[in-house]
Amino acid sequence: MTPSRYTVIGLMSGTSGDGLDLALCEFEKNESWKFQILEAETVAFPPLLESELMNSHTLSALELSLLDVQFGKWMGEIVNAFCKKYNCQPDAICSHGHTVYHQPNKGLSLQIGNGWALHQSTGMKVINDFRMLDVQHGGQGAPLVPIGDKLLFPEMDFCINLGGIANISMEWNGSRIAFDTCPFNLLLNQQAKVLGANYDDQGKWASEGTIDQNLLDKLNSIPFYQTKSAKSLGREDLETDFMPLIAASEASPKDIMATLVEHFAMQIGRVIRNYSSHPIPKVLLTGGGAYHTFFVQSLEEQLYGAINIPTQTPQLIEFKEALIFGFLGVLRLRGDMNCLRSVTGAIEDSSGGMIFG
Repeated sequence: MTPSRYTVIGLMSGTSGDGLDLALCEFEKNESWKFQILEAETVAFPPLLESELMNSHTLSALELSLLDVQFGKWMGEIVNAFCKKYNCQPDAICSHGHTVYHQPNKGLSLQIGNGWALHQSTGMKVINDFRMLDVQHGGQGAPLVPIGDKLLFPEMDFCINLGGIANISMEWNGSRIAFDTCPFNLLLNQQAKVLGANYDDQGKWASEGTIDQNLLDKLNSIPFYQTKSAKSLGREDLETDFMPLIAASEASPKDIMATLVEHFAMQIGRVIRNYSSHPIPKVLLTGGGAYHTFFVQSLEEQLYGAINIPTQTPQLIEFKEALIFGFLGVLRLRGDMNCLRSVTGAIEDSSGGMIFG
């Protein structure tokens, strides 16, 4: 008989590179799924590891393979300390890993954080490599979170995560659809670092800037926004299409941030208008960008105030992706579908993830 209750640890290392999110979660299946985040925290990467991860796409094959194992072992050490601290013995560790390459059109999406190394370090069952099966089915391998949005947050019209890259999911014509909408913290944090901080706290600097219309027009003209089918953004796309426009701009960092916020609000607002079936849609906003007060105000302005953004706990805002990767692991253990072709464009739904141990 398939169990109905699971306790797992979800691990998320996002493209922003700010650390490893750990969420100890409990899931229970009755008529519908219920969840609880029992404990959660973010552990900063040691400076050398952070540098290696952020530059992993430039490493040689041998260097990358060594980093894959090293990162898996390090995550295992962090999980061991976490379990000791909270006196827990989860059923499994469900790890997203750190994305190095995401080029689904070439049949490739690579996340490092070696599963065997993580398993050997902890002695626990490990599920990782959630993307590659979908990519081999012709899908984008991303975003993966929408199945969690659908089953864990059915009352929401839109689920938006504002991480390094912003993505959105919603029901449309009887199916779940989702896609990356635009970059987010990867570009904003880059400008904040020019001003001496890792991020723009609540968007204060952006609110002091002036929109550069020339840069805004160029950003809105990027070909990614013309694609209507399933689509996703990787770091490579930002380096090819977005960063050169920013580098060529003579605007100040604050003006660039103000322009980026306007650009993001326009793109996300357009998606909400196009897909909303309610006059005042209910929107779940999570990820670091949910604290960007200036962006939230800009988005509300784009929608003329016709949007309902319920207040969420900091725990859910900060750890929703770790929560959902824990959930993806649970679905994989059950043999249930955890990746939707309606989201990724694959030829079929699938239950992705490699199991170690």
